[in-house]
Amino acid sequence: MYNAIAANKRNTVIIMTVFVGIIGGIGYLLSSIYGNSSITPWIVGGALFYALIQYFLASKLAVMSTGAQEIEKSDNPRMYRIVENLAITEGLPMPKVYIIDDPAPNAFATGRDPQHALVAATTGLLDIMNDQELEGVLAHEMAHIKNYDIRVSMIAFGLVSAIGALSDLALRMMFFSNDRDRNVHPVVLIIGIILVILAPFAAFLVQMAVSRQREYLADATGAMTTRHPEGLASALEKLRDHTQPMRNQNTATAHLFFNNPLKSGFLSNMFSTHPPLEDRIARLRKNADKF
Repeated sequence: MYNAIAANKRNTVIIMTVFVGIIGGIGYLLSSIYGNSSITPWIVGGALFYALIQYFLASKLAVMSTGAQEIEKSDNPRMYRIVENLAITEGLPMPKVYIIDDPAPNAFATGRDPQHALVAATTGLLDIMNDQELEGVLAHEMAHIKNYDIRVSMIAFGLVSAIGALSDLALRMMFFSNDRDRNVHPVVLIIGIILVILAPFAAFLVQMAVSRQREYLADATGAMTTRHPEGLASALEKLRDHTQPMRNQNTATAHLFFNNPLKSGFLSNMFSTHPPLEDRIARLRKNADKF
C-alpha cells in the first residue's frame, strides 16, 4: 500500500512530463511552420502558466459548479463527525466539509494538498447510506487526500485544460494567419493539423488512465482505514442501483467524484474517468481478508 502511495506521488512527475512533452511538441510544430524558434518557449511558458492558474482555481470551480455549501459540526453532526474521526485515524488535518443539495448520491474530495483539502457529499448520498456505508464512502474520499490523488487530479486537470486551449490557438494560427508567414510543405501542415487536433484527446486518455487507477487505490486505502471493506462494497452496490446524474453536471470536474456524475450513455461510459462499479465491488470483496 505504501509503495502504491509513493508510486502515485511519482505519477505527478510522470503526468507533468507527458503533458509538457505534448505542449512542447505543439510549440515545436508551430516554430517549424513559421520558421521562428522563439515560439516554442513562449508556448510552453504560457501553457504552464495557464495550467498553474487552473491548478489553484480547480477547487473553487468544483465548489461553485456543484453549489456545495460549507458546513460546521452543528449543521450535520453525522457527516462532520465521520470525517473528523477519519482525519484523526489517518493523522490528517481536518478538511473543510461541504454538502451539495442534490438527490443524486455522490461525493468528492479536492484541494492542492492535505492542508488545503475539502470533502463534499450530496444530500442524496446522506439519505440512502447507513453509517457504515457513509463511512466507507468518506474513507474513500479521505484516501484521495492521504494518497495525494487530489494533487495529481488538479495538475492533470490544469494541464488538460491548457492543452485544449493551446490546440485551439494553434489551429486558429494555422488556418487564419497569412500564408506568406508560413514556409512549409502542405503535407507537413496537414500532419501538424491532425496532431494538434489529436493532442487534447491524447491528454485526456492519460488523465483517464491515471484517474481510474487512483479510484482503485482509494477504495483499497479506504477499506484499510475502516477495516470494513463490506461497508464500501455495499455503498457501491447502492450507487449501482440508484444511478442518477447530478443536476449540475460539469465534465471538467467529473473526475473528482466518487461515482461518475454525468448522464449515462455509451460514450460517457466508454470515456469515463471512473472504473465500472462492478469491478470496484469485485476487487473489494476479493481482497476483503487482506484489509
